[in-house]
Amino acid sequence: MGWVVMSERELNRVDVIAQVVRGELTNQGAGNLLDLSVRQISRLAKRYRDEGAGGLRHRARGKRPNNQIGDGTREYAQLVISECYSDFGPTLAAEKLEEHHGLKVSRETVRKWMIEAGIWLNKAQRRTFHQPRHRREAYGELIQIDGSDHRWFEERGDPCTLLVFVDDATSTLMQLQFVPSESAFSYFSALEHYLGKHGRPVAFYSDKHSVFKVANTEAKGGAGMTQFGRALSELNIEILCANSSQAKGRVERANRTLQDRLVKELRLAGISDREAGNAFLQGFLERFNARFAKVPARPDNLHRALNVEPDRLADILCWREKRYVTQQLTVSYNRKMLILEPNDLSKKLSGKYVDTYQFADGRVQLRWQGMVLPYKVFDKEQRVTHAAVTENKRLGEVLAFVKKEQEASPPRVTVKSSSDKGGYEKRERKPRRPRRSQGVGRSRAESLAILEEFRTKHTKPKT
Repeated sequence: MGWVVMSERELNRVDVIAQVVRGELTNQGAGNLLDLSVRQISRLAKRYRDEGAGGLRHRARGKRPNNQIGDGTREYAQLVISECYSDFGPTLAAEKLEEHHGLKVSRETVRKWMIEAGIWLNKAQRRTFHQPRHRREAYGELIQIDGSDHRWFEERGDPCTLLVFVDDATSTLMQLQFVPSESAFSYFSALEHYLGKHGRPVAFYSDKHSVFKVANTEAKGGAGMTQFGRALSELNIEILCANSSQAKGRVERANRTLQDRLVKELRLAGISDREAGNAFLQGFLERFNARFAKVPARPDNLHRALNVEPDRLADILCWREKRYVTQQLTVSYNRKMLILEPNDLSKKLSGKYVDTYQFADGRVQLRWQGMVLPYKVFDKEQRVTHAAVTENKRLGEVLAFVKKEQEASPPRVTVKSSSDKGGYEKRERKPRRPRRSQGVGRSRAESLAILEEFRTKHTKPKT
């Protein structure tokens, strides 16, 4: 007869019905055990005698379910999804099938059909694997950089960002610095300290933050480089951007470790502000590197000497742009109007572009072919403009600045009208006496008499 597939419930039924057939159990007792009627027990006993144990299987086993969706409907749905909704997920595809095609099917059924047709990949198939990358062989060959926005001082101080520089070959923390947020000037400051201490590495490895990579590939100015990229280019240092956070995993793991260890170290030291935190970081760096730094595959140090004068380095690590000089010898910069002092040089610059140098301390210089141009500021208003574009990583710093400006701004002055400026004082009017309308409350004879008296007084006699 071969093998017969039965469920545990059916096997239990076979055991009980066999006892009934052998006379060991009554129909009433079997019905109580299986929760069936006496009549049903009699039917099952008859099937057992005629067909054996296999006769007690469920009659629908191996047959097509009555509520199964037809093959034509399934093929039609798969065809519609492949032609119209190939990039849709199962949930949205099921909604559109019901909305536009009148085909109401459950989300999981649509998912099964899409997987069967090769339109949708399940979670295991969509999973991507990032293969580990070998470390660079020499110290100073590749430095991973990143900023970690965190409550480093917990509730004792405001949240800020920690800039982290990690050597790829040794996992050595090269530079740590607390800054308000990730910005070009923050990285300029950290880079200046790094260069003064270690020299110039071969390359930096970062994410695609706007400090490192130009978001608009069709930008007309800037030669396709950010301000930080331009500074590294002048220093002969390469900047590379990773496609994923896993690619720069050394600095990401360092951030996770620092968010645990450094926070507790700052708590034990009682530090609650950036200035004290930056002073504390030097000793922390030495202890951390002694504990976690690795030995490189090659003993070479690929850092190069800086060999740049301090004044020249300050001109490199600043924000540089070009601005147009109008016919009135004015330059628009950062929502301010800069007016050039008229002299023999500035009078020739009308219609030309001058270089603007903005330094970390807020100073702005205008230069033409290396010569500094004197100017004065016409508009000194500085505040965050309405609908200003703010990056996510700088949102905290910008909101803190806005709050400070709002608290420091004086109350609004009431605008006076022309009458108020002229000293006009409003006088109280006397109450008006009610007038009785002519003819109201009088008879016709009285009205005619009053009219005749008026004519007599005001009409001149004829001569």
